[in-house]
Amino acid sequence: MRAMITARYGSRLAAIGATALLTAAVFVLPAKAETDAKAVIKTYSDIALAKYEDSLTTAQALDTAVDALLAKPSVETLTAAREAWKASRIPYQQTEVYRFGNKIVDDWEGKVNSWPLDEGLIDYVAKSYGTESDANALYTANVIANKQVRIGNETVDASKIDADLLRKLQEAGGNEANVATGYHAIEFLLWGQDLNGTGPGAGNRPATDFDTKNCSHDNCDRRVAYLKAASDLLQADLAEMAGNWKADGAARKDLAGKGEEGGLATILTGLGSLSYGELAGERMKLGLILHDPEEEHDCFSDNTHNSHYSDETGMFSIYSGKLKRRDGSTLEGPGIEALAEAKVPAEAKKLDTLFADAEKKFGAIRDRAESGKEAYDQMIAQGNEEGNALVQAGIDALIAQTRGIEAVVAALNLKISVEGSDSLDNPSAVQ
Repeated sequence: MRAMITARYGSRLAAIGATALLTAAVFVLPAKAETDAKAVIKTYSDIALAKYEDSLTTAQALDTAVDALLAKPSVETLTAAREAWKASRIPYQQTEVYRFGNKIVDDWEGKVNSWPLDEGLIDYVAKSYGTESDANALYTANVIANKQVRIGNETVDASKIDADLLRKLQEAGGNEANVATGYHAIEFLLWGQDLNGTGPGAGNRPATDFDTKNCSHDNCDRRVAYLKAASDLLQADLAEMAGNWKADGAARKDLAGKGEEGGLATILTGLGSLSYGELAGERMKLGLILHDPEEEHDCFSDNTHNSHYSDETGMFSIYSGKLKRRDGSTLEGPGIEALAEAKVPAEAKKLDTLFADAEKKFGAIRDRAESGKEAYDQMIAQGNEEGNALVQAGIDALIAQTRGIEAVVAALNLKISVEGSDSLDNPSAVQ
């Protein structure tokens, strides 16, 4: 994905800074509510473990499909690998609410879900991509084609493409656009660039890009090595985070160390910040303001509608304390919803309605895309009044959902700070 709008990187950094300034909750609850708070925090942690375990399971299935593709490149094996990638996104996107308030998660997240990316770092690109960028010296480094890469004053040996090399390339030179690992690097390798703008169609990389005997572009052996290394790293990173949420895991211990008040603050901060600043603002409103197809999360695959929907269902699972797992089983315990219903039933009832409305609005976006009528990048295109309205309805539902979360927080005499976004709070600053 080309870094066409350089201002968005600054906006993202500002958002991260805002997260660091989150205000801790200050309140005192009666004994029964304190007991409930412990149960709510435990449920939140148990669901985190389940979600990351499901993310790992689907990443392992993706790796199996990648192995099949690399062993026998064909339209069929490439399609199967793409479908496995899409399936792997569902449980992972449901974890994104954990980024906000959990430093361990936020520090780690960039390894698996950084975007947008300058894909010229990894592989060949179309001529329309250009040859250089003032913002990124590695804009067209093309490590698959080149066995040496210069990062600042250092010449890096890239003769062997492996996990160590990919780690060195990730955010090389301190530039967030240098994404070498994670879901979106794999997505680019499976689909290639989406050169359709706001027209129909996703990326269309041929399976022969991985065929070392009948290579459609040069360096098929190195492209194979890159895809396999990226797939292996994704599994390792997800296994690490699943471990962090086990009974003795670092993330669970860190949350417990905040106490009941701090734990509830973390949960509510995550719900509000993902709902408002990140999803409604950075991922949706920014794209709608700019009408830019580059501003979609899963841009190479045209899978953004599913990722947004999974973000919303992931938030609700935390609020409700109920998760349907990939194997069909259900994990359930007391969530924020139960605490709110016990303490502030009127506000809880309103928030239930707002969550239901948001899921409905995101379901409409997903259904429009899944029907084949229109992909998300087409929905945000300039002049597409119907598609724009559908996306705006999702944004409005998220804003209303956030206000409902804030109403529950206020009724419980809590204090949190929700991450904002220039796209919502200062749109004139967006360029």
